Amino acid sequence: MKAFWSATQLAHAPQFFLQRGVVRKNFEVPARAESLLAACEALKLDLVVPPPAERAALEAVHTAAYLDFLRDAPADWAALPEHGPEIVANIHPSPDMFANGAKVPESVIGRAGWFTLDTACPVAPETWGSALAAAEGALAAADEAAAGRSAYALARPPGHHAYAARAGGHCYLNNAALAAERLRAKGAARVAVLDIDAHHGNGTQGIFWQRDDVMFVSVHGDPSHYYPWFVGHAGERGAGAGEGFSRNFPLARGTADDGWLAAVADGVAAIEAFGAEALVISVGFDASKDEPLGFLAVTEDGFARAGAAIGGMRLPTVLVQEGGYNVALLGTLLTRFLEGFAP
Repeated sequence: MKAFWSATQLAHAPQFFLQRGVVRKNFEVPARAESLLAACEALKLDLVVPPPAERAALEAVHTAAYLDFLRDAPADWAALPEHGPEIVANIHPSPDMFANGAKVPESVIGRAGWFTLDTACPVAPETWGSALAAAEGALAAADEAAAGRSAYALARPPGHHAYAARAGGHCYLNNAALAAERLRAKGAARVAVLDIDAHHGNGTQGIFWQRDDVMFVSVHGDPSHYYPWFVGHAGERGAGAGEGFSRNFPLARGTADDGWLAAVADGVAAIEAFGAEALVISVGFDASKDEPLGFLAVTEDGFARAGAAIGGMRLPTVLVQEGGYNVALLGTLLTRFLEGFAP
């Protein structure tokens, strides 16, 4: 199996992270990728640097204005007096503002609020290059899957919280959505995205909310008590043409292997009923019982069993890395998952 990765992805090293009113060290560190990379090397995966992505491939998912913001805003931020080292918004437009005709501000301070969901996605000069490299890996992995071969995108920073025009939750470009869109463009009539990260893939759901050619399925911690807080409930099933093509399986705090794997099995059953021709997996390991931002309690064996259940669908699959922040354990969890996926 090919694993797509670029050392450029190590350059993004966010510092700001706000948790329960306290500024703490950011968990989305370059060492996460180094742990996963070591596992890929130990597994003797074919490590490949992905080719550059054309702008059109990115605009198939993200708006041009948003892409320009990620690329250009750090220079505008640096021109501000007394600016911090990273772009972090101090205001975000509310539904009330949108109802009154809110517009994109000219100031980079206002644009920071417009193009981000929360304070967990600080933007630095290095962010664009790293996010772009992660997206290029996802697109290259999708090209492999389009040719009938499964592949792994060691995507860091992750992507599933990013909407078409907003970053959030450590995510900037939605790697899973880019992979799904690429598979559609390459001829797959129906593509499914299965998100097993502990956090709901709200950005991916939002991107495909009104689509019937891409099914989105997410198994995650109950958003009534866990990020992203507002969406990811079982009743969210899409709208318009997409009605019924979003499926959510929120789980209670502390859910362990049996409950989590049952939800994964339900997700697999929904995908098989959908008739997917290709598959994208948002692989997050923050459902681990040893996760520092923990909510669920999945064991190493649980991840191996999930890999086997997903691999059992026998579909061309893009495995896109999402979360998981226990650096010491990440490589082991990836190894166990891949051993289950392709024994």
